[in-house]
Amino acid sequence: MADKRDYYEVLGLEKSASEDEIKKAYRKLAKKYHPDMNPGDKEAEVKFKEVNEAYDVLSDADKKAKYDQYGHAAFDPASGGFGGGGFGGFGGSSRRQNGPVRGEDIRLRLTITFEEAVFGCKKDIQYQRIQKCPDCSGSGAAPGTQPKTCPDCQGRGQVRVQQRTPFGVMQTTRDCEKCHGVGKIIETPCKNCKGQGYVKATKKLTVTVPAGIDDGQGIALRGEGCDGRNGGSTGDLRITFNVRPHAFFERDGYDIYCDIPVNFVDLALGGDIEVPTIYGNEKLEIPDGTQTGTTFTLKGKGVQVVNSQRKGNMYVTVVAETPRSLSKKQKELLRSFKESFEGSNHPKWDKFKKKFFNK
Repeated sequence: MADKRDYYEVLGLEKSASEDEIKKAYRKLAKKYHPDMNPGDKEAEVKFKEVNEAYDVLSDADKKAKYDQYGHAAFDPASGGFGGGGFGGFGGSSRRQNGPVRGEDIRLRLTITFEEAVFGCKKDIQYQRIQKCPDCSGSGAAPGTQPKTCPDCQGRGQVRVQQRTPFGVMQTTRDCEKCHGVGKIIETPCKNCKGQGYVKATKKLTVTVPAGIDDGQGIALRGEGCDGRNGGSTGDLRITFNVRPHAFFERDGYDIYCDIPVNFVDLALGGDIEVPTIYGNEKLEIPDGTQTGTTFTLKGKGVQVVNSQRKGNMYVTVVAETPRSLSKKQKELLRSFKESFEGSNHPKWDKFKKKFFNK
């Protein structure tokens, strides 16, 4: 782990960076090193993976707290993995309770591509959860035996204690010390779970990512978390999505934005140009005399709203592309074109000069 760069250094941030600053830095760098923008560049590919790894940790409050405390060792199995693997369901008080206890929720972060978020997909995942021991079915007793009712509390899990005080005899209730509040005694513990009744297990699952999901949004899979105790219900699996930026498109909610370079001649003369969308190429009609920076709207070419057929829009901004490496003949034609104008061809600039410079 010694050769790993600090995650804050990777994203170019201070340790005090806010959640919004972390997200902005990630999007900027992920787009810079995106494989589509750097085909065949191995160094960019390595940095792209490094940026995504840093964001996966710093964008998760729990992982970030562990990283801030332990550094990379928080997620290094060789050093004990203080981070706990990034899932819940194994914490809580050591005191066992007699009544039904709902299983804890498990929280995961899943990184998906821009396209997977837009169109939806299926992802195979695996995670660890607490479940009933398959050998003893959660009883904690060895197969063929049963837990016995605690003789001290008669199965209630609590006992009443009387204590003399200067104000008289006080009566209080506390957890039974013999059964630790469970109400039962296990004389022959299950070897598989060592009498706990529950074990840690790896579960594999195919997750359906809904079309239109956005960065930071999530889904809850009911009953896929940790098993409950004493008849309590099972917890949920809660997945939050990290969406990688696209090399060309920018997303804001369900709308998509992009800049399209256009030859300045096409802007002057107008006509149809072909623009890429997430659904394929579309023709866009440009009026003659269109200025650079003009934005056009392609209705219904944005992202599908989650659990709906409605779609956002796509906003295309045309940017004049200045030609380079002109031939001698092309330069002469441009000079002739410039000289063909009588007077000024910059009415806005002329008004500005007249107003502020009296020219």
